[in-house]
Amino acid sequence: MTPTPPPGYKPKLIEKLIPLRVINTASAREKYIRQGHPSTLHLWWARRPLAAARAILWASLVDDPSAHPNQFPTVQDQLSERQRLFGILEKLVQWKNSNNKAVLEEAHTEIKKSCGDKLPNILDPFCGGGTIPLEANRLGLPVFGGDLNPIPVLITKAMVEIPIRFAGMPPVNPGTPIETELKTWGGAQGLAEDIIFYGKWLRDHAQDKIGHLYPSIELPSSYGGGLGTVMAWFWARTVPSPDYSWNGYVPLIQSGILRKKDGKNLIWIQPITNQDHHTVSYQIKTGGTPTKGTMRNRGKAICVATDSTISNEYIKQMAQEGQLEADCIGLAVESKGGKIYLPCKNGITDPGRPTVFPTGKLSKNSRYMVAPLYGMETTDSLFTNRQLTAMLAFSNSLKEIRPIIERHALESGLPDTVTRLRDGGDGYTAYADAVITYLAFAIDRCADYWSSLCIWQNGRESIGHTFGRQAIPMVWDYVEANPFSSSSGNWLGQVQWIAKAVANITGFSIGDVTQRNAADRIGEIELPVISTDPPYYDNVPYADISDFFYVWMKHNISEIWPDEFATILTPKREELVADPIRAGSKARAKNHFEKGMKKVMIEIAKHQNPLFPATIFYAFKATQTNQENKASSTGWSTFLQGLIDAGLQVTATWPIRTEISGGLKAKKAMLASSVVLACRTRMGTNVETRGGLIEALKRELPDAIRMFKNENISPVDMAQSAIGPGMSIFSRYTSVKEADGSPMRVHTALGLINEVLSEVLYAEEAELDDDSRFALTWFEQFGYTSGNSDEADKLARAKNTDISSVVKSGILESLGNKVRLFRREELSDWLPAEKRRTDWEIVQHLIRLLRRSEMEADVVDRARQLAYLLYAVCEEKKWSEEAVAYNSLITTWPELSRLASTAAAGQQNIL
Repeated sequence: MTPTPPPGYKPKLIEKLIPLRVINTASAREKYIRQGHPSTLHLWWARRPLAAARAILWASLVDDPSAHPNQFPTVQDQLSERQRLFGILEKLVQWKNSNNKAVLEEAHTEIKKSCGDKLPNILDPFCGGGTIPLEANRLGLPVFGGDLNPIPVLITKAMVEIPIRFAGMPPVNPGTPIETELKTWGGAQGLAEDIIFYGKWLRDHAQDKIGHLYPSIELPSSYGGGLGTVMAWFWARTVPSPDYSWNGYVPLIQSGILRKKDGKNLIWIQPITNQDHHTVSYQIKTGGTPTKGTMRNRGKAICVATDSTISNEYIKQMAQEGQLEADCIGLAVESKGGKIYLPCKNGITDPGRPTVFPTGKLSKNSRYMVAPLYGMETTDSLFTNRQLTAMLAFSNSLKEIRPIIERHALESGLPDTVTRLRDGGDGYTAYADAVITYLAFAIDRCADYWSSLCIWQNGRESIGHTFGRQAIPMVWDYVEANPFSSSSGNWLGQVQWIAKAVANITGFSIGDVTQRNAADRIGEIELPVISTDPPYYDNVPYADISDFFYVWMKHNISEIWPDEFATILTPKREELVADPIRAGSKARAKNHFEKGMKKVMIEIAKHQNPLFPATIFYAFKATQTNQENKASSTGWSTFLQGLIDAGLQVTATWPIRTEISGGLKAKKAMLASSVVLACRTRMGTNVETRGGLIEALKRELPDAIRMFKNENISPVDMAQSAIGPGMSIFSRYTSVKEADGSPMRVHTALGLINEVLSEVLYAEEAELDDDSRFALTWFEQFGYTSGNSDEADKLARAKNTDISSVVKSGILESLGNKVRLFRREELSDWLPAEKRRTDWEIVQHLIRLLRRSEMEADVVDRARQLAYLLYAVCEEKKWSEEAVAYNSLITTWPELSRLASTAAAGQQNIL
């Protein structure tokens, strides 16, 4: 029996159909956008694309046309209205429209039509990098956020609280040019202008203090002479050689290549040993074959002086005994002719270790915290003396600039009130709090580029940051940035990234973000609509790696945000991650995560606004497919089981991919980066049997799959998309009973959904022509390899054709007692008017034409059905390259249809 929906229930767009390809394309393109992107405000890991978050939020609030049968009584009426809504969504997800007032107002109007006068409260209880709260604010919705970790709390506040509080204000600094004052200061552009102004003041102030530590150098006459600014110093860590024949230190160099670009000479560093004095010097080489670095696999090294092996255990021992030192091995210098590389001959002033600095003990999680294994056990130990001195110079200058900002703000006309920003203030004191918070973010960005864990990107000739991945790594040859240069890693560059992000942030109302664990935060908000990206099982323990930033934030702005920085380091005990090192064992880690996540899901089921679905991002991994390569896995099914056990009904699942995959080059690229689930609180206590479930699946899934295909859901996304309506059926029951009376588990239900999906797809085989039906089955059994002609004859008869007919159609070759399907490259050019055509040929010729042109295509719907079937066969057989061809054909189908409909009459009959 189908449960009765709650009063006021209306299906939302996300629960029926969304333009998945449009959303995924926009999400993928967003990865290449940097200028003004909110992600440049402050590093946070595993952010979801803004486009995806915006689309999912909007589609979860807007009614599907089927919710209004009086207004849209027929399937065609609903389809037309859905297409209109898709048109709005297609504009909404484009990066260029992020702050387009007309587009946002159109989207907001649709939300109001579906929600009435009272807009729902949007809550992300795991706000992380702030993507979901930011996009909810952009859509004009009341926004709430929460996170246990203070760093994401501050990042999210900096996007949905601070810019909106000071929106529309001109800058307060007295140095803004007159012509700039005439402009309209939209959004937070005035605040952004002040961030740059006071950021420049900080640079000049810090340069007065420590500029002597970064002297310019005399350029060789071959480079025009004069002075050049050092952009970067290259360093190699060194250890005493374990070979007693060499009484000195030897370098640990991973590569030593400084420039590796097409069309330019290779530039690299060569170590030179002096056997008499047991010293090593370094030369800059151009062209030729570079010397191999001294580091080897698994942390081993080769002594550059004796060729003896240096074990990883020895390196760790030396590091832990304080015997890990460093040599300057080269320089990158700014010059009039561009970047040049020079040996490191000038002495470098060592300011000595500062006596007072922020620090904290790093965890020794060997999966993510590699540097502590080499004696770098505290946050300060990740910085050289000069780097730490520079960090302190900029940090301590924040206190000196505060009264200046306050005076300028007061003189500019801001309210004369001392109410702090954290208490809702909007006067001169609060404004100073805001500017200093963003400048503290700049110091954090500098920490990321100024530590001794930064690598040199020789392809780009720029400095890479500490967190190239979600870990604190160990780096052997590292690069040190010059804060006062104009190249990568400089101070003002970090300030400008932040200012551009702030200037690009708009919102309708001030959000409310609080440091709180997720379960408690959910209970604090009235009827929230929850949209969130929760932590994934044994993913990175972000509390551990974010201590890198926390100690500097605490040092710089704890007076502004005392509640967020009340602890010595980031809170870790409650963090929802299955970390066996922290928990003490895998079993305890698993129990901690599952118990905590179950509590969160129960709170969602208890408090979620019943008029809307909650939307939850699930981080899907490529390793999570089972042997049949279906969208099923232990982690996935466990996650779904937890949702259902908590009292939630899954109403839709949509794969969100962030890779542009016109040609899917690898099998793992076919899987979603994440899956979005739409969920509602389950109503009633209905029980069903296994047979009843199968009957419901067979009755309801075909319509959903037909709708997916009509909207061109690609084959690679079909299985995951079909899980949505399938799980909606399964999870609307409190329990589905197996034959023995035991409750059916999600893993079993997923298998049944996949079986019914296959049945639905293969039922369409009957609509194909007979020769194509033969080809499909033969392909499933033999691919493009040869098979026995007797077997082929039996199969042909079963498909109501014969071998001679299939051969005559031009898709099969018969040689003696063997037959095989022609590969598409072997098919002859062919005009439909000259002979009868098969669906098989149409598909294969279309794929050939896609590689040359998307014109000249007579688009036949049966051919598209065949492409789905062929993709399913390739998935089953794990024929990745062939699967790519059919997936690409389906994803291109709308364009083929458009071009075919607009082609000249003579072209429409040509393949």
